[in-house]
Amino acid sequence: MPDIAYEQARHGSSIGQPLTRRDGLLKVTGAATYAADNRPEGLLHAVLAVSRIARGRVVGLDVAAAKAHPGVVEVMTGANAPKLAQDPDAKENPFMFRLDLLQNDRVRYAHQPIAVVIAETLEAATEGAELLAPRYEVDPPGIGLDTDEPHVPEGVGAGDKTSASRGDVEAGLAQAERRVETTYETAAQYHNALEPHAVVARWEGDRLIVDTPSQALAMAKMRLAGLFGLDPKNILVRSPFLGGGFGSKGFMSGPQVLGVMAAKLVGRPVKLVLRREQMFGPVGHRGETRQTLRLGSDASGALTALDHHTLTTTSRFDDFYEPSSAISRYLYAAPAVSTRHSGVRVDTGTPLFMRAPGEASGSVALEGAIDEMAEACGLDPLEFRLRNYAEAEPISGRPFSSKALRECYAQGAARFGWDKRIAGTRSMRDPAGRLVGFGMGTALFPALMMQAEAWAEIRADGTGTVALGAHDMGQGAWTALAQIAADGLGIDLDRLDFQSGTSDLPNAGIAGGSAHTATAGSAIHSAAAAVLAQLADLATRDERSPLFGAGNAGVYARGGRLVRRDDEGRSESFSEILSRAGKTSVSAQGQGAADPASREAYAMHAHGAVFAEVSVDPDLGQIRVTRLVGAFAAGRVVNPRLVTSQYYGGMIWGVSFALHENAVVDPRSGRVINANLGEYHVPVNADVPSIEAILVEEHDPHVNPLGIKGVGEIGITGTAGAIANAVYHATGVRVRKTPITLDRLLG
Repeated sequence: MPDIAYEQARHGSSIGQPLTRRDGLLKVTGAATYAADNRPEGLLHAVLAVSRIARGRVVGLDVAAAKAHPGVVEVMTGANAPKLAQDPDAKENPFMFRLDLLQNDRVRYAHQPIAVVIAETLEAATEGAELLAPRYEVDPPGIGLDTDEPHVPEGVGAGDKTSASRGDVEAGLAQAERRVETTYETAAQYHNALEPHAVVARWEGDRLIVDTPSQALAMAKMRLAGLFGLDPKNILVRSPFLGGGFGSKGFMSGPQVLGVMAAKLVGRPVKLVLRREQMFGPVGHRGETRQTLRLGSDASGALTALDHHTLTTTSRFDDFYEPSSAISRYLYAAPAVSTRHSGVRVDTGTPLFMRAPGEASGSVALEGAIDEMAEACGLDPLEFRLRNYAEAEPISGRPFSSKALRECYAQGAARFGWDKRIAGTRSMRDPAGRLVGFGMGTALFPALMMQAEAWAEIRADGTGTVALGAHDMGQGAWTALAQIAADGLGIDLDRLDFQSGTSDLPNAGIAGGSAHTATAGSAIHSAAAAVLAQLADLATRDERSPLFGAGNAGVYARGGRLVRRDDEGRSESFSEILSRAGKTSVSAQGQGAADPASREAYAMHAHGAVFAEVSVDPDLGQIRVTRLVGAFAAGRVVNPRLVTSQYYGGMIWGVSFALHENAVVDPRSGRVINANLGEYHVPVNADVPSIEAILVEEHDPHVNPLGIKGVGEIGITGTAGAIANAVYHATGVRVRKTPITLDRLLG
């Protein structure tokens, strides 16, 4: 990988600086405490027994044999599981999913928990689970997109519209000079964070203390409060470090709750950690899709119509539909656009939000279809996109940051060397005789905002504290949010006490949708501003202060001092202001949330363009991605080092999406047969020899007070499609099913 060059302008002493991670030393030395590292006194170990069938009933468990094993303390089944205050199948909002918590004998998918064995040691619990020897009444499972009649869901994703349209698509297709109709399929993918789901639960009477990886501490606390009938004030959820989440840790999963139930049953602390294969079932996945697109263009290559239909899977007992068609509502400037979704119920665990839900899968199909349309028009793929990029959202008509997208195209193409692309398939080879292909894809992800709160304080010694229940999944939130906090308070970073990662701190919302930095950062910014306003009021009303009479709008904070805007030679330290006022500190709460008026007036997205080079063995069909260049515009960059790392991660996931990831389900049993990291393939270092991310400067005053957009997921969108298009350019074979494997390329 190339050295990282940081050209981001300084925004303050902290924001805009490529600082290394504040928690990096803890992680590389093993001092960081993840959920499963906690060992309270009297700890017991719990192991799940999971179903080996996908549909039916459990008709027998040899509980006596398991309990007779040395070290086994208890076996939790439907017969003795603690009663819950809330039906785990209840759904009160789109973010509440049905949980399997041993409330009956039904089996709804393979790897569903059917019992929990609790023992003094992990080994004893594991062996006890094997001794249960479950017996089943088996019903034939339904697996795959063709297993059932499709239906139209009430909503997709997080309650988004199932369909949306503008203009007359059929008329646009009828008048088109050139038309393309094409179908793409994407495989089911499973969350495989380095840290599996885990929980260490301890009850102290009616007080519950839970260590568990969480992307949404406040939501986890409220879910536990509902299930166990507790006052939320009596629940503490701790999650200072996460070893990845990708969406699967945004909500309390069944296994995590079962760990809490097990601790309640035995009256001692309990640790439960999922084995890798148990991740393939109860904690979510990306549903497979079949996407059909119809496009038309006039003689000049301008789109006249775009129709995008997605057929996707959900579980037989719950609802989550991958919103793949939604990306076509935003990207290309066709006068007539229609996006629709249908669903099929299958016997799997419920799909869930998985990194860039909808955008990742939808962009593969859309970017492939756009490439096919460019070829039909006889245009270079980049030229075709430039003719059809949107000045405004095709559906809503709200204006885009179109200049930023054009810059992404221009800078990415220049750095990649797109002008060296030779038109026509199988037209380029490397010195070893391998076929070479260039491909590109447009990247897009919404600039979302959630709701968050933060608390800030400045003390008389010139130090400050910012506290909120924020989450760091590995993206560097501890560092980026601390940079925002330091600049917000006007102090150096080493004078800041930054607190996060527990549910007793102000609610920082959810770390999802690439919105955490913008949302939590805005709350921090608001809290810091409120604190400084108090300081300014103390100083400007005090005749003894050099700031007297300046007014709140007439000062700013820098280096632990308030400075007059109209005379920078007149300033006063925070310590002096507080000491003279007889105060030890000032503090305030702040909130971060979207501005409805701005959201209504403007289309808010991060933009990008990804360029891929592949080489393909002409005889064996072996594919290697030899170069990736992505150019991204995502508003104000808090920490370019962390942002670049996030872009790298997204583009590598794009490689994984295009060439590697594929959950293979046995249609006879309904089981994922490659439920491990040996056979469920993800990229390794050798799969990504050269990757580069360009940080395109963008100033968006409408998105939020800090001008921040998310960067975690946009790198996936565009990348997988760029690779697929590059494979076509290299070989002349258009593979419309991911992952692109040897058999599909040669077949």
